[in-house]
Order: sequence, then C-alpha cells, then structure tokens
Amino acid sequence: MSETPPVQRRPSGELEASVLAALWAAEGPLSPAEVQSALGGRLARTTVTTILSRLHDKGAVSRSRAGRGFAYSPIQDSAGLTARRMRSELDKQHDRGTALARFVSQLTREDEQLLRSLLEGAADGPQGAPGTGRPPAPGATP
Repeated sequence: MSETPPVQRRPSGELEASVLAALWAAEGPLSPAEVQSALGGRLARTTVTTILSRLHDKGAVSRSRAGRGFAYSPIQDSAGLTARRMRSELDKQHDRGTALARFVSQLTREDEQLLRSLLEGAADGPQGAPGTGRPPAPGATP
C-alpha cells in the first residue's frame, strides 16, 4: 500500500495576506466570490468567506451589505495594518520598556536612523503629517 505524502500547511497568515492583497488591489469593495476570482479561484468560496469574516472580527476589514451577503474593504493599507499589529503586540506586554528595547536592538542601522528621524519629526510638532502631529510617511510629500 502506498503512503500519501503529508499535506503541506501554509505559513500562518498566508491566506489572510493573500485576501488582503486582493482587497488592496481592488478599486472598491469586493464580495467573497470576487475575492475568490481575484485569487485565481484556487480557494473555495467558503474558505474565502471564513477568512474575510475573521479579518472583519480582527478589525482589518469593514463590510457592508451587498444583496444577501457582504462586500468587504480593507480598513488600512499594508503599512497601517503592520503598525496596528505592532501596537497590538506591544499592548500585550507588561514590561513595555524591555519589549521596545529588544525591538530597537534588532533594527538595522538604516531602520534605526529612520526611526530616530521619525521620532525627532514627531517631537517637532506641526511639520509632520497634516492634522496628526505625526511625521509624514517616508516618501510622502509634506
């Protein structure tokens, strides 16, 4: 009798990342069927619907009624989502100082310089991103 090879598991978050990429590339809200199509039809629509529901529960996407179902839109761009995830992980820490220190100690020299620049810009006040009191995003025009 021949053995079937073990099923390869996808890396954690890969499906959510694919679904979010499809939503970011869209010009408007997408239904689960439209997301499925954008992903090349390689996932079952029920799988796509489950992923979209989980992303909605996590606050990563919004949804609005579209017929008998929902259409989904990303709440933030990729950078905004990454920032939210980083903040969420930091909020879980009892010793925020140690967590931040370890994070900073693992930055590349370029990232450390960028972080310093962003922090200095935030301290300067109104020269940052309009209405936020924060520095503009890298590459943004003031």
